[in-house]
Amino acid sequence: MAICMLVSCRSLTADQEAAYGIAERIVPDYVRNIRFEMLDKDDKDRFELEQDGNMLVIRGNNANSMAVGLNHFLKYWCLSDVSWFADDPVVVPDRMPRVEGKVSESAVVDNRFFLNYCTFGYTMVWWEWKDWERLIDWMALNGINLPLATTGQEAVWKKVWLELGLTDSQISSYFTGPAHLPWHRMLNLDYWQSGIPQTWLDSQVELQKKIIARERSLNMRPVLPAFAGHVPAELAELYPDAKISTMSPWGGFEDKYRSHYLDPGDSLFNKIQRLFIEEQTRLFGTDHIYGIDPFNEVQPPSWEPEFLADAAGMIYGSVADVDKDAVWLQMTWMFYIDRALWTDERIEAYLGAVPEDRMILLDYYCENTEVWSQTSSYYGRPYIWCYLGNFGGNTMLAGDIEEVSERIRRVMKDGGSNFCGIGSTLEALDVNPFMYEYVFESAWTGMAETDDWICALADRYLGREDDLYRETWKLLADSVYTAPAHLGQGPLTNARPSLEGHSNWTTDPSFSYSNGLLFDVWRKMLDAGPSDRDGYEFWIVNVGRQALSNLFMDYRDEFSAAVRCRDLDGAAEMRDKMLGLLADIDELVSCHPTFSFGRWTKAASMAGTTPEESAYFVRNARTLLTTWGDRDQSLNDYANRTWSGLVSGYYAKRWKMFLDAAVGSLESSVLFDEEATVEKIKDFEKEFATSSATVSVPEDADAVDVAERLYEKYVK
Repeated sequence: MAICMLVSCRSLTADQEAAYGIAERIVPDYVRNIRFEMLDKDDKDRFELEQDGNMLVIRGNNANSMAVGLNHFLKYWCLSDVSWFADDPVVVPDRMPRVEGKVSESAVVDNRFFLNYCTFGYTMVWWEWKDWERLIDWMALNGINLPLATTGQEAVWKKVWLELGLTDSQISSYFTGPAHLPWHRMLNLDYWQSGIPQTWLDSQVELQKKIIARERSLNMRPVLPAFAGHVPAELAELYPDAKISTMSPWGGFEDKYRSHYLDPGDSLFNKIQRLFIEEQTRLFGTDHIYGIDPFNEVQPPSWEPEFLADAAGMIYGSVADVDKDAVWLQMTWMFYIDRALWTDERIEAYLGAVPEDRMILLDYYCENTEVWSQTSSYYGRPYIWCYLGNFGGNTMLAGDIEEVSERIRRVMKDGGSNFCGIGSTLEALDVNPFMYEYVFESAWTGMAETDDWICALADRYLGREDDLYRETWKLLADSVYTAPAHLGQGPLTNARPSLEGHSNWTTDPSFSYSNGLLFDVWRKMLDAGPSDRDGYEFWIVNVGRQALSNLFMDYRDEFSAAVRCRDLDGAAEMRDKMLGLLADIDELVSCHPTFSFGRWTKAASMAGTTPEESAYFVRNARTLLTTWGDRDQSLNDYANRTWSGLVSGYYAKRWKMFLDAAVGSLESSVLFDEEATVEKIKDFEKEFATSSATVSVPEDADAVDVAERLYEKYVK
């Protein structure tokens, strides 16, 4: 419905038009009864809600603030939750609720940052505009105004490299496959699964134009990339005097996939920076804030503080020469993950070389380690406190809302005058979405006590107030959500099979709560129904998925004990139980589209314009979530996910190979050769990862019915 019809054709500001656009997309049946009005455009973001007869008046100083006001109304009056996924419905009451009195809130921080380079691979690589449109709406509804925007940059780089003399084939081989581009962009990896077609590069440019236009209309400042020093190895052939270094190995990849780095002091550096920024600005414009991350998880050519200072100073200088208003946004994950190497002296030298007001730092993993508190608040440089929360898209219940609340309150009190924002650096959109909503709601004056906030969250997921459901969520928050996500998580179902422990660092299945308690939570959630809310069904699946996956560890340990005791009947019985449990998990997760490997492969296939392109994209998509790289990659299973189709087609088949081999050894009265069996499993993994076959998307099933049946089956 045209906006002018809704507001009697009165003239609207661009901010009002953008706010009405969100309302039309999210709650079209309510738009006739919403009026967006402008507050003074001052420096503080704020909104007001007030009833005027049958009209809900939402005032804000800009479209972003109005969107936060709309979301506040949806959450606390409509008891409605807006997911970040386009296919998840938004359900609101048939009759629009009325707001009593006047509600006023304002932001307590200026910057609200969102996304991570990795998110563009682990979640968004195959997205179409409809997917981005919902995510951008979600970002606005949650007040985000500083989103990372890395889509489409390869077309810019191709033009730069062509101008410097490289050939089409050299450039094509330099780029990795689309799903692995985040790690190419971060200087970690080159050449892996290369061969991106020009059609994909072109489509990503058009997609990025839509993304940044919509983000800017909602008062966001997209963070675009700048040149950090990453160059193709072939550039050394054209410029033999250029100071180009081979970077340190990364991720267990062979040396032929290592990246190369141009010294910022080389005269070629400034030329590349200018070519890139000018072409990027021509295509996408600029908000003068650039993401630059030269040494993330790779070692710089020298650890001398003088070199680090010179490198940082010259990198910033090369950007400022092109854009005098440039601000450098730097993630500080490297200060956490390589803290022994990034000593205080080195960090201070590196940061001190950039003008204090021209650098913003992302304190990347604050729910675990706050670097600001270890570095004298980053030696005065502005920084944003960030919640990470997810690694690789792992599907594990993880997060600690009470600890996050305490840390946010502490940084607001003790973080120094250079503390300038709150953000999230999640590696993928994950199965704990409320944690991110809490973080961004904390950026506003209405920061509630966690118990009250959890009760309101329960109301949104159920669509009504219910004491049992509220108590269930309090139990979850107090007993299950008590530890942050960490590197290398995954239920044992998703791990490469072994008789003991878990085979790789990427699949730690440990948890600190009672799984019996989680089954109790599942039962209480079922008892609190029914509900027409998508969030209710999502959590029925999500909690059940975790409880059943945790149970698999007990089954495996019983199986292993039987094998050690040479108990053939016991081992065969536990094998059948384990395979049956895996089949049941796959059936449960097939009940909600969030947990679908079929959707992932279908989206990859649809990105192709020819059968050959589709096959290439599907291989790339399958690789990232399974082997990650090659057959013996150390990152194997890093992006493990309990998704329908992936459980039945990949994890269950690995376990069946392993379990059958172990039982077979008992039947043949020979020792079980676990090592030889794992080698065969590795062959299967590579075959699966490099297949170009898509996976069918399961038909809709009733999540509650399936969950009821499985609960009764596994809880005696």
